[in-house]
Amino acid sequence: MEQVKPDYQDFPLKSYDKIRYRDTDRQGHVNNALFSTFLETGRTEFLYAKEPLHDGNASFVIANLKLDLVSEIQWPGTVEIGTAITRIGNSSFSLFQGLFQNGNLAGTAETVIVQMDENTRKSQPLSAETSEKLAHYLVDLKKEN
Repeated sequence: MEQVKPDYQDFPLKSYDKIRYRDTDRQGHVNNALFSTFLETGRTEFLYAKEPLHDGNASFVIANLKLDLVSEIQWPGTVEIGTAITRIGNSSFSLFQGLFQNGNLAGTAETVIVQMDENTRKSQPLSAETSEKLAHYLVDLKKEN
């Protein structure tokens, strides 16, 4: 996917996380390692908060994560997390997420999530029901900004 610079409003799923003083580093901004934690907040709220989207006797695992750091995040405040589905496959799907502070894009991430059978530890096809639920959040964020 080419570099996309979305707006928070472009995302069908929105969440946030509070920035803690301990999240900062020597340079006075939020340490880059916390960006992954913020992404996890948005991802897990989508995948598990209302009802688990995975099939019975299965779970979701990350197969790939690409994170682009765009700008700093500062303490104090919050970070807004936008999440969208960009692809639905046989046993996997792709998420695109954006991290924002005060309306400014701070980072983007592309994540491939695979549904795994908990007994065999191998990929398991998504059910029609799971694919249908995911499709409600399918968007094309490759537009030029």
